[in-house]
Amino acid sequence: MTPVLNIAASILGQPWHWRSLAADARDPGYAPDDLVTQLLLARGCPRDAIDAHKAPSIRGFMPDPSILRDMDRAATRLADAVQQAENIAIFGDYDVDGATSAALMILLLRDLGIEAAPYIPDRLMEGYGPSGEALVRLAQAGASLIVTVDCGAQAFEALAMANDAGVDVIVVDHHKCAAALPVAHALVNPNRLDETEGAAHGHLAAVGVAFLLGAALIRTLRARGFFADRPEPRLLDLLDIVALGTVADVAQLKGLNRAFVAQGLKVMAKRRNIGLNALIEASRLTRAPTASDLGFALGPRINAGGRVGRSDLGVRLLTTRDADEARRIATELDMLNEERRAIEAEVQQAAEAIAAAKGNRAVAVIAGQGWHPGVIGIVAGRLKEKTGRPAIVIALDENGVGKGSGRSITGVDLGAAVLAAKESGLLVAGGGHAMAAGLTIEADKADAFADFLEDRLADAVTRALGERALLLDALLAPRGLTIDLVTAFDGGGPYGMGWPAPRVAAGPVRIIKANVVGNGHVRAIVSGDDGGSLKAVAFRQAETALGQALLGAPPHRRLWLAGRVKIDDWGTRPACELHIDDAAWAD
Repeated sequence: MTPVLNIAASILGQPWHWRSLAADARDPGYAPDDLVTQLLLARGCPRDAIDAHKAPSIRGFMPDPSILRDMDRAATRLADAVQQAENIAIFGDYDVDGATSAALMILLLRDLGIEAAPYIPDRLMEGYGPSGEALVRLAQAGASLIVTVDCGAQAFEALAMANDAGVDVIVVDHHKCAAALPVAHALVNPNRLDETEGAAHGHLAAVGVAFLLGAALIRTLRARGFFADRPEPRLLDLLDIVALGTVADVAQLKGLNRAFVAQGLKVMAKRRNIGLNALIEASRLTRAPTASDLGFALGPRINAGGRVGRSDLGVRLLTTRDADEARRIATELDMLNEERRAIEAEVQQAAEAIAAAKGNRAVAVIAGQGWHPGVIGIVAGRLKEKTGRPAIVIALDENGVGKGSGRSITGVDLGAAVLAAKESGLLVAGGGHAMAAGLTIEADKADAFADFLEDRLADAVTRALGERALLLDALLAPRGLTIDLVTAFDGGGPYGMGWPAPRVAAGPVRIIKANVVGNGHVRAIVSGDDGGSLKAVAFRQAETALGQALLGAPPHRRLWLAGRVKIDDWGTRPACELHIDDAAWAD
């Protein structure tokens, strides 16, 4: 494959290729005449599904929930609980997916006349997932049915204790499952190893699985005549929180997830959810949120409660009926997010120093004493971005026990490797999915765990790195980067994990001015041969080869810049800017 602009090795050492070549190879005789169709095909959309992907709807992508194992059993048990006015508890996780999954179930049950009790474990005191003690306490407090969301697939001991206590548990999860399953009344998870047709929806976040359960519950109650004298809940009105959980959990925006996000953003723009409205205001967004805002503005603030504050703040915010309470919680989450950033920066600096000393292992396994476990996942993500390799960061406590969080790269299934390490006895607990994983480990086994991952994943990492290339959708001179172009690109969205935003190559350009701003960002003003000028930003690149090239580029040398075109609407007049992913010398 001939590289774009003959760039076989950019400043970051990667070739530049056209993304559309993959689509052309599938059907070389087909020449789409509109930009959006080209964008969709280049992202793997089948030709016969173009129209559905141009306007992703729930009707167009929603499967029959019954294709998932245990779905009908779960819906039947929930319907019984609703009709008999049982006490129901919702046990969630402390991240955004857990908070939105729990909130969806609570809001839906509220509309059905049940005030379900939320339970979100404390990250520091209780750790991830349901504990047997917590489930038994909920049963003793009167719950006859517990629904776990975004957790439970690996909770063998905890669910056995709940079963012995006589309480029914429905597990709604999306994390990797072992061949054996814990005892539960129902376990709904598209990533069960015994799933058949439902496995096609293994990319759903837990909140997406919860939405399917909600649809199955409403259908079951409808068949029983439950809505003969009461209004049927509008499940679609909850798509705003489904979209938030889906994007914030970095779920692939393919298939049903595209519809969740596209339609959820429309619901969110109407500001129906009091808590989300307060969070949007606390995030200082003055326009309708975009998919990017869910991942970078709203999601981190919800997460901050579970990371460095109180774990139940997210669920309380999303389910409150009180606007004043919503504003108080949103303000607190905003302050906690600032605190999280400061803690994260400190851990990041220490982790990078240790990673540099360890060299280029296939998977960076970095452990530190006293690190805050609430930020290790973010730090692992930063290390992955900087090194291009999977990374796991472990916070060790005074008792010699470590809590770890990992982030992976495309083509390397980290969740399966962590689950295998657990089954081999290296981990106290562990699991996850392909791109992210969590674990508990004894400090003296950290080196053996790193060796295990090296043996298991080295070949996969080598292949992934060897296949790495920067994929481009368009080549433009600076004057071509306009607001109209961004609007046209939006027609192929929503964009996110598994459905990348369009990337352009712009240039050739000269650097007029470049300086470091914020937390290691490089901001530049560039000028093209066509007379156009452009503002560009390379985030967290000040100390990398890319950042140094931008900062030190001599006036006479020209570069090609590759990145995503965005609208900068902070000033009095909206303008385009380029978020730089890579660069290459043009002469």
